[in-house]
Amino acid sequence: MSEEVINTLTRSDLVNAITDEFQVTKYNASEIVEDILEEIESALVAGESVKIAGFGTFTVRQKKERVGRNPKTLEEAVITSRKSLSFRASPLLKKVVNGK
Repeated sequence: MSEEVINTLTRSDLVNAITDEFQVTKYNASEIVEDILEEIESALVAGESVKIAGFGTFTVRQKKERVGRNPKTLEEAVITSRKSLSFRASPLLKKVVNGK
């Protein structure tokens, strides 16, 4: 059985990429990353969609209250209403990921 190695892109990786590409300090690059993420977060909290051309769209959807079932006990339970975040990749991103 082979194990698949999962790599994760972190904030630190983004900071390092900005530092390398634009020759800015790590402090400034960190501020840039945090400002971008805060802007995205603020828009989503306000219920706005966030579209990044060539990358994808983040949207917030309101899910209604519904009755669900515990798969182990088959007992019914009420699932409260909540907001759900979704991401839809752009066609360009899908092509890049698929190597086309």
